[in-house]
Amino acid sequence: MTMHPNLLDADNSVLLVVDIQGRLSTAMPALDQQQMLTHGRRLLQAAGLLDVPVLLTEQYPQRLGSTQTEISECLPGNTRTFSKTGFSCCAADGFKQALTDTGRKQVVVIGQEAHVCVLQTALELLSANYQVHVLADAVCSRQVQHKDYALQRMLQQGVTLSCHESVLFEWLRDARHSHFKTISALLR
Repeated sequence: MTMHPNLLDADNSVLLVVDIQGRLSTAMPALDQQQMLTHGRRLLQAAGLLDVPVLLTEQYPQRLGSTQTEISECLPGNTRTFSKTGFSCCAADGFKQALTDTGRKQVVVIGQEAHVCVLQTALELLSANYQVHVLADAVCSRQVQHKDYALQRMLQQGVTLSCHESVLFEWLRDARHSHFKTISALLR
């Protein structure tokens, strides 16, 4: 049986972590911020186990600080980090080439802010023929309605909206996977 083309495959996926930085995060609703951090950690741990490349951006780190410790301590060794001042990750020096070099066409996106950097990145990646999956439970904006509008707009443009658990189980595909117990334990 052939796999549906919109199901994620760990061997064809890249995890993109957008601007999860301390100063920016303090402006987010507390519940959304905590959810983004918890789900982001789970995804990063799974990406490390499954050899899913991780690309991480920091928006103007001189002003907004570096990546939050809760995220940085979970980054796999293969993580590539890019500083940027443009809102789309595609504007960061070397980002597009690094993504191309992975040879993968599915991009799973988490981070902040949903209506600015995540939105602009998702739309540019779509136009570059990537399959883009934005995780509604791992992105946030300072105002909840801005996140909601951004998710609606991305959905209208062809982005796939999903949640972190769907990604984890799509990457595993089968309960017999050698990392199933370890990854499913992250969800407890």
